[in-house]
Amino acid sequence: MTKKIFSLAALFVAGSLLTACDDSFLTTKPKGVINQKALETKQGVDALLIGAYSLLDGVGSGNTSWHSAVTNWVYGAVASDDTYKGTDAGDQPEITFIETYNWLPTNTHFRGKWRHVYDGVARCNDVLQVMANATDMTQAEKAQVTAEARFLRGHYHFEAKKMWNKVPYIDEKIYDPSNPESTKIPNTEDIWPKIEADFKAAYDVLPVNQAQKGRVTKYAAAAYLAKAYLFQRKYALAKPLLDEIIASNKYTLVPLFFDNYNAATNNNAESIFEVQMSVNDGSPGGNNGNNGNILNYPYTGPWNCCGFEQPAQNLVNAFQTSNGLPLLDTYNNTDVKNDEGLSSTDPFTPHTGPLDPRLDHTVGRRGIPYLDHGIHTGKPWIRDQAYGGPYSPKKAVWSKGFSHATNRNNSNNYRMIRLAHVLLWRAEVAVEENDLEKARTMINLVRTRAANPAGFVKMPDGTPAANYVISTYQIPFTDQISARKAVQFESRLEFGMEGHRFFDLVRWGIADQILNTYVAKEKIKRTYLNGATFKKGLNEYYPIPQAEIINSTVGGKNILIQNPGY
Repeated sequence: MTKKIFSLAALFVAGSLLTACDDSFLTTKPKGVINQKALETKQGVDALLIGAYSLLDGVGSGNTSWHSAVTNWVYGAVASDDTYKGTDAGDQPEITFIETYNWLPTNTHFRGKWRHVYDGVARCNDVLQVMANATDMTQAEKAQVTAEARFLRGHYHFEAKKMWNKVPYIDEKIYDPSNPESTKIPNTEDIWPKIEADFKAAYDVLPVNQAQKGRVTKYAAAAYLAKAYLFQRKYALAKPLLDEIIASNKYTLVPLFFDNYNAATNNNAESIFEVQMSVNDGSPGGNNGNNGNILNYPYTGPWNCCGFEQPAQNLVNAFQTSNGLPLLDTYNNTDVKNDEGLSSTDPFTPHTGPLDPRLDHTVGRRGIPYLDHGIHTGKPWIRDQAYGGPYSPKKAVWSKGFSHATNRNNSNNYRMIRLAHVLLWRAEVAVEENDLEKARTMINLVRTRAANPAGFVKMPDGTPAANYVISTYQIPFTDQISARKAVQFESRLEFGMEGHRFFDLVRWGIADQILNTYVAKEKIKRTYLNGATFKKGLNEYYPIPQAEIINSTVGGKNILIQNPGY
């Protein structure tokens, strides 16, 4: 699906239109303007809907692209135990404040994210308002567009909810284009029911298949609705939706784990909802090509920038195994061997202990092939090892031969929801229902795919690049606590550095214990983490941007209320 955007912004053209003693210019339609009446057609409505889709990648709201990247790498990864900000201390210091839980309402990253999600909401509401006056659309066509727009509106509100918790919900009935103050509404209501209603409305109408890649489907809406229930711990409501998706047999785990991060295998059999990236499509600077992750590449090499989102040692350690299984409680006792402090000419042998093979599809490390760009040489690829550690990001980086517009923008889609999510969410539900055998079955499906030797990273001679040892859980779980830990750990291994980790820790209610334990050890390596403390009851949600509180003023009173503690 093309990502070209049709704008409603009026570009008034004057000057040359002025003629002496002639006021006809006063009634001349300005050039460069898309008249709303012209949009009240099937074609115009679809153009507006594409505009609402186009913001899914986090780019296009006029803010800095990484403020609202679809991967949420700043808020979901750097703020967690998955990654460091990376690069060096002087580059993007506002992200360091986020990483160290020193959150201020004036941090421009928070406003950039807020601006993006509510721009997305506004575009969805534009679709619904303009469509109401379209006369060349059938009722079935209007129902389909309504369902897609409501799904997208649910997504953008979901993003706001998990970021700030106390946020306003704005629909097409609230939004009045003739009244700039119409959207200045309180944020005192819990908007989960309205998010659920948007996803449910989409689920009830959308088809199982869409002709265009990237258009939302019935099962995408079902999965997102189930996710909304999981965030509220409504396990009984999530269960039938997840079961329906699995039982449909429409989706299968692709044989190779890496095929979920490869532009050549976009929109594969595992993908339930995928954010489309494109390059060489006429967009300025290739902005449709995963531009939100434009900083997250090795510092040198063909990318020539920038060294952000470097994997944390804690994440790397999580991929250690014993008898093929994760070290759930002791994984961070010893570090996977790394080359920090060594030059590329110093001898180095990578870690020889047993590792989950997903490590080397998630993390770039010295001595291991980095996609098809050759062997990672360590220090030359890192801007400042002492600050950001010795590892490089990998999942969003392009492989040679596949489409990229610049040295960093590329056409590698972001798999927002895939079957592995659904299987592990179903395992969560099973744990909470004390159906521990069902949970084990779901986890083992994911682990079986990861264990496929055809998917191991290989050295140039075809041998495995590391000592990959992974197996399924052969012994039944004995209690909910151990089963829950296994499910949560598996989610980290499967989706590491995809922007989910922080939000998962919060919804599981374990963010304070996990992140403070993480900081206690990591600050020995990364001294800038000294003094960082995740404060329970405060840091589960980010502060509402101060500028937005000021902008909400009506009659001298702020309508938006700041989150407690900020």
